[in-house]
Amino acid sequence: MAHSTKILFIGDIIGSPGRKAVKTLLPGLRSRYKPDLVIANGENAAGGFGITAEIYHELLEMNIDIITSGNHIWDRKEIIDYLPTAKRLIRPANYPEGVPGRGSIVFECPSGIKVGILNLCGRVFMESLDCPFATGLKNVERLRKDTPVVFVDMHAEATSEKMALAWYLSGKVSAVVGSHTHVQTSDERILPGGTAFITDAGMTGPVDSVIGIEKELVIKRFLTQMPTRFEVADKGVEFQGVFVEADSETGRALKIERIKEGAG
Repeated sequence: MAHSTKILFIGDIIGSPGRKAVKTLLPGLRSRYKPDLVIANGENAAGGFGITAEIYHELLEMNIDIITSGNHIWDRKEIIDYLPTAKRLIRPANYPEGVPGRGSIVFECPSGIKVGILNLCGRVFMESLDCPFATGLKNVERLRKDTPVVFVDMHAEATSEKMALAWYLSGKVSAVVGSHTHVQTSDERILPGGTAFITDAGMTGPVDSVIGIEKELVIKRFLTQMPTRFEVADKGVEFQGVFVEADSETGRALKIERIKEGAG
């Protein structure tokens, strides 16, 4: 039987409560799933908005291998100059040419297995970026020259856009996992082409909130329509994400499983 590649993906880490959940639960999850690679979306790891160089290194020290992001990657301005040197932090590949950082990476796991990781950002209800479909296919073709195992973090608002991208890349990548909306969906499946898909992996952070933010502040914003300073909530913290297993020789997905565990 061919060796399989096991990937653990951590849904959007929200502020310090999310980071504490990772620190507490990741060792046990690593022991249970024995992943070759751990990927986390870290674009909200700094106070719910953005990521800093200090937090980037903090996440790496927690035994996270690759950190993906999204539209909030730019929220902490100090990360902009740091991105070119942060070799295990990627931003969406479909930002225009010349934007700092990289949108994909080939990571060699300790087992010797290589995995291509690609980050894309949707355009529906979001910024007007380059086409994630065209950019995605171009990057996938390049990554597959190094490895058949390719994992895509599709950071997007619209369910339809995430699903459409998964069908578009079906048979070409091992997994398309959605992020950004912070609400874990229950539609995990393996498409006929052999690509694992879920609309959203969820968030790792406080669920007694409105997508990670203190609910009273969000309600106030909706009631008054006035600017409100958002703060990360701290109750009902959960670790959410997915586990994907793929055939190392063909890249075809063998399994996708949702993860949802309380962290106090």
